[in-house]
Amino acid sequence: MSAFTARPRTRLFAAATVALAALSLTACNDKMGVQDEGVANPTSSTVGTPAPSGTKTGGAGQTSGSTGSTGSTGSTGSTSGGSSTGNSSGTGGSTGSGGTKTSGGSGSGTSASGSVPCNGANTKVTAQPVSRPINHMLLTVTNTGSKTCDLYYYPAVNFDDAQSVPPVMKDSQPQAVTTLTPGQSGYAGVALAGGDNGTGTNGRTAKSLSVYFFDRDNNSISPAATPALPTKGVYVDDSLKVTYWLSDAQDALTY
Repeated sequence: MSAFTARPRTRLFAAATVALAALSLTACNDKMGVQDEGVANPTSSTVGTPAPSGTKTGGAGQTSGSTGSTGSTGSTGSTSGGSSTGNSSGTGGSTGSGGTKTSGGSGSGTSASGSVPCNGANTKVTAQPVSRPINHMLLTVTNTGSKTCDLYYYPAVNFDDAQSVPPVMKDSQPQAVTTLTPGQSGYAGVALAGGDNGTGTNGRTAKSLSVYFFDRDNNSISPAATPALPTKGVYVDDSLKVTYWLSDAQDALTY
């Protein structure tokens, strides 16, 4: 072989040797921990928690709505724009999970009995002085209307257009409101004067009487009743007091 032919082959062998050395160096660097920054670590990714059974989930800020059983006209919660609304029940339906019920419909402000406050228009009122106890008078209220009426609190009596009404005897308060069905009567006692001989102050003879009623909220209501007094009138003084409305006449005269 000539010297001219050996030199090119020597150069080619040298180039191949350099290339193999470069490949060996790259493999060595990889084993020392050099990594590609563009590859994400699969163990560091966030794994979403599965939603509980029976709920709907959506975008950020969403509140899951219950999809429990609904009534016949109810509808389940809907998801829209990243938010969710809960079940909406129809009349009489029940919603929610775990057996929770939500009643449908709306109530009425009228009592089940359909009663109304007693007043001077739906009642007849009489005022009768009694011999015992002395200086007392019995008020009798009879329901003349077609509906049950309630006698709230006590009668606000006014003799001869007095500037004020007498106080109530607090110990006469009943446990429940006196209620009158059509034709039924209620009662209140009136202590006209103090002492057996009417020794209270500012005694006078009254010739007329107005009886005012109250509603449930203790507001005076119209019209008033104007029962007749005896022709000679009745003697009253500043010790004048009344009882609450009661269902028994004898109870009304014990105070």
